[in-house]
Amino acid sequence: MDKKILITGATGFIGRHLVNKLCTLGYKVNILSTNKKKAESLFQNDNAVKIFQWSEYQSPDKLSEITGDMNAVINLAGANVGDKRWTPEFKKEIYDSRVETTRLLTQAINLGRKKPECLVSASGVGFYGFRGDEVLTENSGSGSDFLAKTCEAWENEALKAKENVRVVIMRTGIVLDKNEGALKQLLMPFKFFAGGHLGSGKQWFSWIHIDDIIELYIFSLNNENLSGALNGTSPFPITNDYLSKEIGRILKRPSIFPVPEFILKIVA
Repeated sequence: MDKKILITGATGFIGRHLVNKLCTLGYKVNILSTNKKKAESLFQNDNAVKIFQWSEYQSPDKLSEITGDMNAVINLAGANVGDKRWTPEFKKEIYDSRVETTRLLTQAINLGRKKPECLVSASGVGFYGFRGDEVLTENSGSGSDFLAKTCEAWENEALKAKENVRVVIMRTGIVLDKNEGALKQLLMPFKFFAGGHLGSGKQWFSWIHIDDIIELYIFSLNNENLSGALNGTSPFPITNDYLSKEIGRILKRPSIFPVPEFILKIVA
């Protein structure tokens, strides 16, 4: 297989797994990274990977030299929302790292003499905001909180390429893996016999396993009839309370210490 894929955000949780999977399938993977040294350290043993430094491609004209040589672009770029407390400065970083990056990519795609076949751009189920027990689909509107508005702006930038290429928006849920990501953090309190649900526990938890989200990205690359928004989640969301009890049951640990809502508001 000689298909060439450009990936942003390749050093993140999903990105690392996706790069490795694509390489095993025979794709030629090109990485556009803000930290070339980190990317090189992660993928140094894979001859199918080529790495570009973001800072050298900050104009649409320059970047179009790369995007025009690709069969597809996968856009995973964005600061990890769980890395820090959401100060005004970090909220700006969350927003800009998604919206500005995607804007540059779509400008490059649209300007290029040659164009990739498709753009698969990440988003999140945070797009919908907090809607209680309302049943939501890909056709539901966006929410009104910060994360929802960020996702909406992020998606809108990606969709600016749809007149020239097929665009898929991946609204990803909480990605679970036994060794890293959200599940590792969720397990920690239980290991110290201090596990429990957060706040009321009634919050819906839309999740997906890392292997499944990787397969969904690859499916999106190869299905020419697929476009628009997808919900990258399992078909059966669960509540935070249910998840906490299941973790406690599996680990044989109590799940009786709910984190008070006022604490969640302080750290959010």
